[in-house]
Amino acid sequence: MPATWKFQSAGSLIFGPGASEQLAAQAELLGASRLWLIADQNLAQAGIVERVLAPLKQTSHRVESFLDGEPEPSIATAEACIKKARAFAPDAVVGLGGGSNLDLAKIVALVLAQGGTLRDYLGDCRVPGPTLPSISLPTTAGTGSEVSCAAVLTDTENHIKVSTLSPHLRPEVALVDPLLTVSCPPKVTADSGIDALTHAIEAYLAVDNEKFSVSPDEKTVYQGRNPLGNLFAERAIALVAEHLPTAFEEPENHAAREGMALAATLGGLAFSNVGVGLVHAMEYPVGGAVHCSHGAGNGLLLPFVMRFLAESRQAALAEIAKLMQVITTESSEAEAAESGIRAVEELRARIGIPEKLSDLGVTSEQLPGFAEKAFAIKRLMRMSPRPVVRQDILNIYEAAL
Repeated sequence: MPATWKFQSAGSLIFGPGASEQLAAQAELLGASRLWLIADQNLAQAGIVERVLAPLKQTSHRVESFLDGEPEPSIATAEACIKKARAFAPDAVVGLGGGSNLDLAKIVALVLAQGGTLRDYLGDCRVPGPTLPSISLPTTAGTGSEVSCAAVLTDTENHIKVSTLSPHLRPEVALVDPLLTVSCPPKVTADSGIDALTHAIEAYLAVDNEKFSVSPDEKTVYQGRNPLGNLFAERAIALVAEHLPTAFEEPENHAAREGMALAATLGGLAFSNVGVGLVHAMEYPVGGAVHCSHGAGNGLLLPFVMRFLAESRQAALAEIAKLMQVITTESSEAEAAESGIRAVEELRARIGIPEKLSDLGVTSEQLPGFAEKAFAIKRLMRMSPRPVVRQDILNIYEAAL
């Protein structure tokens, strides 16, 4: 008998061109008058910070900005942000930027509300209660962090990325304004876009909900593959295939930007309820060691993991080929599954995502250590529909080198 499953999102999702203009109104609805804004210098120099904050100038809201956000933020950066935010004593936290800034905002909102240090909450379902209200405004189309229950930081001491996962981390408000993504440089568009595809495909290939089990005393945010997760993942995959090449090649194409913004949000809804798996587990030690973007690392590894899962997920891979519109109805299921993998490889090449780990500076000597670290992330290992041993991970790394 299938297990029960549930589906969660941000408290409110407001989507469409101009959605960012509702920041003041949404803060008012939350009863927030002191806002701690997390962004970065690139967004400030591009005028996006000023643009987003403009509607607040006509109100009584007080805003302080932390503009030291960084790609793949370190624990040290998060701790510095928390210290400064405590001195300001906000009643809401606003994240503006890519997934890194949004994740940083979630962590700050958590620690300000619950006390302690951020290390107290690393892991799955270790957050005891609500965070400060948070509002997310993505400026990239990739992570889906605006609706997800996860926040990722980089542990620079141990050269690995670490996560906090909890239903309490989902923002109270997500303002998804595709116009904020128009200024994204091509590389950021590519890295974030392939990240959105990875989220959707990993959710679509995950272990089935009825086969996903945890011990009675264990809590987890992930639940395995389910009908609603499939629905969002399928739409996200189709949207990425349709719009990512155009968004990459024609940055000012608003239809492509809107399509990718929707894909990222739908991918975030899918993976944050279903789960991500082997691709993410393998990217964390790679990214922690060579400091590639999370999206680039995921996109590089994705086809290799898809091939590993082919024997368990042939039908789903064949469906991915259909969603990406690369097969005809005459193809066999096995042929279609291979076409789905090749479609991801071709998309990856078209937008300039590295194809080999050696392109990122990874050496063969690093692979056993990477495999050890990836295999230790049990919450992601159990999301695989095919049983995984440490040697399997090493084999995939070696194929990707």
